[in-house]
Amino acid sequence: MEPAPNQRPADSTRLQHIMREVSELLRKQHLVEQLLDRTDTPRHALEQQVLHRQHLSELERKLSRLHPADIAHILEALPLEERLTVWDLVRADLDGEILLEVSDAVRESLIARMDQAELQAAAAQLDADELADLAADLPRDVLQSVLDAMDAQNRARLQAALSYPEDTVGALMDYAPVTIREDISLDVVYRYLRRIGELPDHTDKLFVTNRHGQLTGILLLRRLVAEDPARRVSEVMARDVVTFSPGDPAEEAAQAFERYDLVSAPVVDERRHVLGRLTIDVVVDYLQELRNAEMLGRAGLREDEDLFAGVGPSVRNRWPWLAVNLVTALIASRVIGLFEGTIERLVALAALMPIVAGIGGNTGNQTSALIIRALALDQLNDNNTHRLIRKEIRVALLNGLVWGSVVGAVAYGLYGNPALGVVMSAAMLLNLLLAALAGMLIPLAMHRLRRDPALGSSVLLTATTDSGGFFIFLGLASVFLQ
Repeated sequence: MEPAPNQRPADSTRLQHIMREVSELLRKQHLVEQLLDRTDTPRHALEQQVLHRQHLSELERKLSRLHPADIAHILEALPLEERLTVWDLVRADLDGEILLEVSDAVRESLIARMDQAELQAAAAQLDADELADLAADLPRDVLQSVLDAMDAQNRARLQAALSYPEDTVGALMDYAPVTIREDISLDVVYRYLRRIGELPDHTDKLFVTNRHGQLTGILLLRRLVAEDPARRVSEVMARDVVTFSPGDPAEEAAQAFERYDLVSAPVVDERRHVLGRLTIDVVVDYLQELRNAEMLGRAGLREDEDLFAGVGPSVRNRWPWLAVNLVTALIASRVIGLFEGTIERLVALAALMPIVAGIGGNTGNQTSALIIRALALDQLNDNNTHRLIRKEIRVALLNGLVWGSVVGAVAYGLYGNPALGVVMSAAMLLNLLLAALAGMLIPLAMHRLRRDPALGSSVLLTATTDSGGFFIFLGLASVFLQ
């Protein structure tokens, strides 16, 4: 949806200014409501009601000038009660676009506020591919009513979009490709485009088909305007085309968009009939969602949590990984418990243990980040994985020798015990090797099991480096520091 002239997206500075203005109006409105509750005389009550309506009218005017994406940003940044107040003031013709822009958790709270007629009106504003993104959150009767109101073509498009798995090209493509025949002249193409009136957003090329409707090439718009109108499309089109199938993984398609600097690309079936197209805006949104999910996963959160959600849902969202962390901490504590006697004889061990575990954790996280990035970019295969493992082991060995010597010298300087310095150096070396191996093998194993390597790797890695570091250090100390 192209923004209206008075709905251009705001830059971050202006958006922050608008946020402050909205928050101030909401604060004033809340104060007026409190005064209304305390007002006894009819005259004062009337004055407060007028002031209350003025605040709401001013807020409504501000919202009407904003782009749907900016309104979505404001809604996500407000507590639930204020969010619903603002939502009630949003123009009804923007509801569908805003519901697409907000996060899943915020969308649930907004949909719960709407009645069936409002939901049907919002859904009717959207194209089939956009409605597919919203369908999972709509009540079944609302979705059925929308389907019944659609024409046969759009109904078939929506049902096709809903049939594709979430992380595939089919779930992301739109149904607005502009196709032309290869046997017509460029002058005919000009007239055809003028008859269309307005090209779909992010159209940088036209898809060329033969008389059987099969894709044979693309015609770049910049080539179209520069060529002689008398020439045929087949003479100026590019035949080397990056295409996708509906079942292709969306992440691989996103990598192709980055690699080939694509703005749009055709989506074809096995017979090369054009089904739709994939555009850069959708790919960027998908990558942003993927990055957000990865960031939440690293922190142990299972889903996109509403910033102002109730305490109960927030607590339940954070329980699973807290439980996993508790188990790993208990394992580490039991490892330490195995060497209580050694620690009692040499208290310095208790002060030095965290150093070994901490440096090992950092090494493991560095290695893990490199492996996860390489997997995401599809840079690892059976031929180079073993070479990378050998290289990372050599890096860990060199780091262990250098920094183990440094830490050993520090331990000797602090406690005057040369044997303790040697044990510290050896423990550091061995734990860095363990951390490097864990940082490589844990993401690789999760990838082999078809699990997201970014989710849970940090917890497993921490458990390995902490427990392993404590065991190595205290084990060496119990042997050589008797």
